[in-house]
Amino acid sequence: MNTGSNKSVEATAAAHGVTVDESGSRDERALGSRAPEFVKARRALHISWQVGVFVVGLAVVAAGAAMLVLPGPGWVVIFGGMAIWATEFAWAQLVLRWTKRKVTEAAQRALDPRVRRRNIILTSVGVVIVAAVSGFYLWKFGLVMPWKIENQ
Repeated sequence: MNTGSNKSVEATAAAHGVTVDESGSRDERALGSRAPEFVKARRALHISWQVGVFVVGLAVVAAGAAMLVLPGPGWVVIFGGMAIWATEFAWAQLVLRWTKRKVTEAAQRALDPRVRRRNIILTSVGVVIVAAVSGFYLWKFGLVMPWKIENQ
């Protein structure tokens, strides 16, 4: 199959909640609750189960959001909370599928030699700029910390 038809197959599959990887294998997990059957059989228990999953997922996502400004792996924890929600809610499953697709596309773009060359050049320019600013600081003030500089 050529690349154009692969993209159309992937688009059609994605529209129906099915993912297709590079090898052509399909992930046909249905959207919706993955609660045990005895929980799904009783409406009150199922609603309680969903509320519990939502609260736990919300706590994990909130902890991840806090880790965006505090030390810790914020995005990893946020996606962990989304994975908890995805065990019960179709919207979270769709968000995770979309995110996985975008991350895979970004990884493929990052492996492109032109993009890698550009990133290496930009990183080198950034290192030179930081070295120049650091050198100027050391020439001007020596090894004195900024909070100990006296006004002259």
